[in-house]
Amino acid sequence: MTDPRPDHPAGAARPEGLSAYVAVTAAYWAFMLTDGALRMLVLLHFHALGFSPVQLAYLFVLYEIAGMVTNLAAGWIAARFGLTATLYAGLGIQVVALLALTQLDPGWAVGASVAFVMCVQGASGVAKDLAKMSSKSAVKLLAPTTGGGLFRWVAVLTGSKNAVKGLGFLLGAALLAGLGFTWAVLIMALVLAIILVAVALLMPPGLPQGRKGAKFSEVFSKSANVNWLSAARVFLFGARDVWFVVGIPIYFYAVLSDGSPEGNRAAFFMIGTFMAVWIILYGAVQASAPRLLGAASRPESALIRAARSWAAALFVVPAVLTLAVLLAGGPQPWLTVTLVAGLLVFGAIFAVNSALHSYLILAFTRSERVTMDVGFYYMANAGGRLLGTLLSGLTYQVGGLPLVLGTAAVMVALAALTSGRLDARAGVPGDAPA
Repeated sequence: MTDPRPDHPAGAARPEGLSAYVAVTAAYWAFMLTDGALRMLVLLHFHALGFSPVQLAYLFVLYEIAGMVTNLAAGWIAARFGLTATLYAGLGIQVVALLALTQLDPGWAVGASVAFVMCVQGASGVAKDLAKMSSKSAVKLLAPTTGGGLFRWVAVLTGSKNAVKGLGFLLGAALLAGLGFTWAVLIMALVLAIILVAVALLMPPGLPQGRKGAKFSEVFSKSANVNWLSAARVFLFGARDVWFVVGIPIYFYAVLSDGSPEGNRAAFFMIGTFMAVWIILYGAVQASAPRLLGAASRPESALIRAARSWAAALFVVPAVLTLAVLLAGGPQPWLTVTLVAGLLVFGAIFAVNSALHSYLILAFTRSERVTMDVGFYYMANAGGRLLGTLLSGLTYQVGGLPLVLGTAAVMVALAALTSGRLDARAGVPGDAPA
């Protein structure tokens, strides 16, 4: 039986597809390790320098704006020039961004430092979304077409990526405490550059090379399901980042550090460890989502309907945590334990939601326009992260942790409402015959 997917020769597609998938996944792992480490380095380093929650949020704003613009354009770029070109570009830009951060001068004024780091983070945002779009699109083109293969492969890629990013959070905190900001960034740039060269030299065939006739206007989807899923993604990731980016790390820092250099280092390690455990748990549940949902034996229509019910289940967690913070009236040992436990539960349920979304966007699209739809969808993802990032600093500064968690609950509720607009009767289009 021949493989119906475009750009795959009959009989030879599976071995090449599998090896290309492994190479893409390895490159994506390397990137996300540095991405997680860089986020923790920037957050903790500049908080220790005295930046306010809003100023810290500003450091990541251009990162998310760049992600929105990049994803919108990257789908067309990949369709025009090929997925390997966008993958290598993402890795290369991240190396340049890391090297640029080493030029940051501690003697600069706060405004200059914020502007410089915002620009570097913007470049890193471009890099991340080029790599992400390339990797996720590759799954649609390389995964087996039967037996739930698409859900399994995308869950493994996404879940393992997030586990690696979690290790990056821990790595970033450890490098900052042990080596300092500049040496930590230099080491990451060197390692990523070596991996980029290795992947470029060893990448097997299996990914399409692009088509000259691709038009930028094709980026905008005419599929109602793609558009509603993208809207749900905005609110889902906004709900995560509204507490994840600034609010919870700064709250934990206030609770754990006594302000001394030794206290700061201990707080860095504990915050980095929590963030790493959260991301690793998130990734592990994502990778297990096809089994948890029984995806191999459930019809696609049931998985589409499940998106709303899982979002509704997620809403309960930030709602309960908001109530707990209000009842505590301030930092308390029992509250800190409750927050840690509650946010881990949030991560597990959030992971199932995210895995469902990642599968559905690939299921809703067709191979001939996969980079376009995936790019548009991850533009929405970046939009949600941007919204959450802005609200994270703003809500913490205006209303503290209760407003942060209450805002997260509202955004999850909106994600559930938009997920409910997905049309299960329309089914999943699948691939057109070659």
